[in-house]
Amino acid sequence: MIEIRNLYKRYHNHHGSDWVLKNINLTIPPNVSVGLIGANGAGKSTLLRLIAGMDKPERGEVIRHTKVSWPVGLSGGMQKNMTARQNVKFVARVHGSSSEDVKRVIKYVEDFAEIGSAFDEPVRTFSSGMRSRISFGLSLAFDFDVYISDEATAVGDKNFKAKAKAAFREKTGKASLIMVSHSEGILRELCQAGIFINKGEATWFDSIDDAIEAYHQAYGLVESAQLKQTRKDVLDARNSFKKAKAAYKEASDSNREPDKALAELKRDMNAKLKVLRKHKAALKSLQEANDDE
Repeated sequence: MIEIRNLYKRYHNHHGSDWVLKNINLTIPPNVSVGLIGANGAGKSTLLRLIAGMDKPERGEVIRHTKVSWPVGLSGGMQKNMTARQNVKFVARVHGSSSEDVKRVIKYVEDFAEIGSAFDEPVRTFSSGMRSRISFGLSLAFDFDVYISDEATAVGDKNFKAKAKAAFREKTGKASLIMVSHSEGILRELCQAGIFINKGEATWFDSIDDAIEAYHQAYGLVESAQLKQTRKDVLDARNSFKKAKAAYKEASDSNREPDKALAELKRDMNAKLKVLRKHKAALKSLQEANDDE
């Protein structure tokens, strides 16, 4: 659990010092992945850094009752004259890893980053994308209760983005995420709850869909009828598949149904799964097109 109490944050500069965040009071429960939603400059990344402990509030406090990661993909802490391998080894040792675990972390990051022989080259020769790949893999190589992500799934080419999303999905079975992303599709896919930040204030929503809807209403954004209908199709197909799966499992466990009837239930379940996958593929395509606009 993470508690945010009476939190205020502002940055002093020649433009003035308006509050970026003011009087934020939230409790983020354990085992719930949360998406931070808001317009550019609303304070999403600021709140994320405060939660991660990388910045300090001007007033109030963030109380962490759990092990929180640094922002996934953050590459600013790497020593540029050292190789990627040396950087990874150093971080693993700082975290108190044993000799065997250091080897595991190095192998994981090397495989995850997919930069080939460059892994043994100085980090100063890397592109920003390569550095982010190393940092992304390094973040996921350690076990945290909560992973912090600020647009981490936007790093790299299409294949690496898919790999990053898959890695997050795998982690969500054991840990939770607090993430910022401009892709509403990714937020809906990976998060259950949402925090909508607007005019310095933060509102908690138990449903990520409700948080996104609040954002749309605040800024007069209208989701296309096609996207809405496809999202409904996915929901209906998912419910239909769940019912068919439950019916098949109950019949299979009871051993009361004849083989022919059981086979028919299985065919019905597989047919509904096929429909669900079809609608999910259509939704993914529409969401990606919408995110690119």
